[in-house]
Amino acid sequence: MSVKVLTQEIGFILIPGFALMSFAAACEPFRAANHLAGSFLYRLRFFGEGTAGRVAASSGAEIPVEPLPSDQCPLHTVFVCADGEPVAWRRPAVYAVLQCLARRGTRIGGISGGPYVMAAAGLLENSGFTVSREHAAALTETFPDLTPELARFVHAGDRVTCAGGVAGLDMTLALIADRLGEDFVKRISDQLLHTRPNAPAHMQGASLAERYGAHHPALVAAIEIMQSTMVAPLSRSDMAARVGLSERQLDRLFREKRQCSFSEQYRAIRVSHAKRLLRQSCLSVGDIATATGFSSTAHFSRSYRAYFGYSPSIERLPEAAFPVGARKAEREGNAVPR
Repeated sequence: MSVKVLTQEIGFILIPGFALMSFAAACEPFRAANHLAGSFLYRLRFFGEGTAGRVAASSGAEIPVEPLPSDQCPLHTVFVCADGEPVAWRRPAVYAVLQCLARRGTRIGGISGGPYVMAAAGLLENSGFTVSREHAAALTETFPDLTPELARFVHAGDRVTCAGGVAGLDMTLALIADRLGEDFVKRISDQLLHTRPNAPAHMQGASLAERYGAHHPALVAAIEIMQSTMVAPLSRSDMAARVGLSERQLDRLFREKRQCSFSEQYRAIRVSHAKRLLRQSCLSVGDIATATGFSSTAHFSRSYRAYFGYSPSIERLPEAAFPVGARKAEREGNAVPR
């Protein structure tokens, strides 16, 4: 197949610790498109801060990079790839480059934690977007006027964002389809053994029922309400009324299906959310206690220690400084509380 079109330059700005799978999934369809077309439809360029060198992924693999693009760089699209914790994404030089490119009409994209960087650069106002669900809490706490869609990817004009992982594959295939058509993209998908691309709005992961092993409609409804009312937790009687059960029926449902009490499940969801905020945001422990519905910092600290086996303040220590064996006690809100 010979496609007579201009070459598009696609850039990737790599933040140290980026996820290699997310990066590769977004890159490979462009490479496959060039191979199938027999011409350079796309030229990929990789950028990092500082002088030319290498940027290491979270796995330790290193990607050769050139310095950050100038305002004259002929990029059609540039993606920011970030993973890990938001504290590592404070990159004023990257913000400035993105703002400059955006003013020139370059399409700006973010992968995994990349949308957080875009938000910090002021590029997501009045735009639909998504972000990895692991980083959604930190983003909404830091930028309260922004609300991500928990979709696999979102293409909104000159902004395109994806949740990371293999979602980058679906995002890139959709961008290529917009330019070259579905038939061409089917050939790329076949070559990549990805014969069933996901639509943008598909969920980022397993459904709530699958994650919690909860298939009773009232139980699923109760857990959904728990996740949306962490700032002001409902009483048992209010929750029972919301899901159409008596308090006794509600208690029995949690005991039989989740092997825990209503209160234990609610607390597990709240402290697990607090853990994400401790790791990913700059909020004080007191503010996080308020954001997760605890009456005081002391109450929050006691609950956190009881659940994880260590205090909230320890969560912000460097990994090497963690007490030996402390993280063996870690659990998530969808695990059965103990």
